[in-house]
Amino acid sequence: MSEVAKIEYNGQVYELPVVTGSENEKGIDIAKLRGSSGGLITLDRGFKNTGSCESAITFLNGEEGILRYRGYSIEELADKADFLEVAYLLIFGELPTQEQLSKFDADIKAEAHVDEDVKRILDGFPKSAHPMGVLSALTSALIAFNPSSVNANSEEEMYQAIVKIMAKFPVLTAWAHRKRMGLPLDYGDDNLGYVQNFLKMMFKKPNAEYQENKIITNAIDKLLILHADHEQNCSTSTVRIVGSSHAGLFASLSAGISALWGPLHGGANQAVIEMLEAIKADGGDTKKYMGKAKDKEDPFRLMGFGHRVYKNFDPRAKIIKVAADEVLGDLGVEDPVLGIAKGLEQEALSDAYFVDRKLYPNVDFYSGIIYRALGIPTEMFTPMFALGRLPGWIAQWREMRLKGEPIGRPRQIYTGANARDFKDIANR
Repeated sequence: MSEVAKIEYNGQVYELPVVTGSENEKGIDIAKLRGSSGGLITLDRGFKNTGSCESAITFLNGEEGILRYRGYSIEELADKADFLEVAYLLIFGELPTQEQLSKFDADIKAEAHVDEDVKRILDGFPKSAHPMGVLSALTSALIAFNPSSVNANSEEEMYQAIVKIMAKFPVLTAWAHRKRMGLPLDYGDDNLGYVQNFLKMMFKKPNAEYQENKIITNAIDKLLILHADHEQNCSTSTVRIVGSSHAGLFASLSAGISALWGPLHGGANQAVIEMLEAIKADGGDTKKYMGKAKDKEDPFRLMGFGHRVYKNFDPRAKIIKVAADEVLGDLGVEDPVLGIAKGLEQEALSDAYFVDRKLYPNVDFYSGIIYRALGIPTEMFTPMFALGRLPGWIAQWREMRLKGEPIGRPRQIYTGANARDFKDIANR
């Protein structure tokens, strides 16, 4: 017998089915509550307790610090797979065979060219334009060069759309960076892997041959994997709700980029560096700022510690901490801001106040450190996040379209004025 939950209101009892997920997560299905109760709805600001869909892509248990993509632990994927393998897994549901991976890679490389007219659109932006605004606009502009909508029932059309955006997005991300830095645009190299090629497009100087640093490549590959999906967060929910109107993949992704841009979402690692800069400008006393963080009366917030979802530890942070240490050790960067970061990290990991409250450094803390060490400007941190999140967004959009989910249409509780008569302007 199926489980049911009961809501009693005005002497009437409404029975609602309980849905159980594959990891024994339970949810009350309220789809018929409004109709059966004559208009009663639930109110959940920010949808913090509302499941918007059933998804087979990512499992997240914040209490126990668990993150899995399609059943595979994030720890094992980061250790044994590369970003393109993880992208294939997220999008298509299974790890690729060598033949499937080789075809995916070759098909992406075949679509990596970007129409010259897109470059003209980029030329229209001033150098001061924020790269996220540029990236969102260029992603949306791709629609003009690929005007036909994707037939979700056609496996071939779906695959071609996925390959195109996987190919062109790293080019657009690198171009947004080079525009900001005043560097000529680079088209990459088909002889390189996905991440290696992206880094070449980002960092190649016009007067020097590009030399790959495998430690840096490994760190960025891991960062992209760690950011690839994270369940129904703000930007992912945006991609799904825009796509639910049957908007195309590129338009839905452009909306997701805009959602990610917000400082409460993708801008967290940028906020870490801005905090470190402020501490440096105030003399660099980490003990002083740890004290401020513990003072409930002090408005100072310690950015990059703890997580709104992970109540124990961020499993991604444990992985990327190792890569961050390797990058800093290899580059030997002398940067007082990074010195402050290491000081905060050491104090937080040993201070009983932070340990007891499980306020450990999170993935945003370490990703900010890595990007800073590589000389990536803070404005580019969120575009780097977007590149990592791309396969997750694609997977969520594809799942939503293949399931034929209904158009997203949240309800509300109206709190405005009651019915009133219109007043002529002379009498207002």
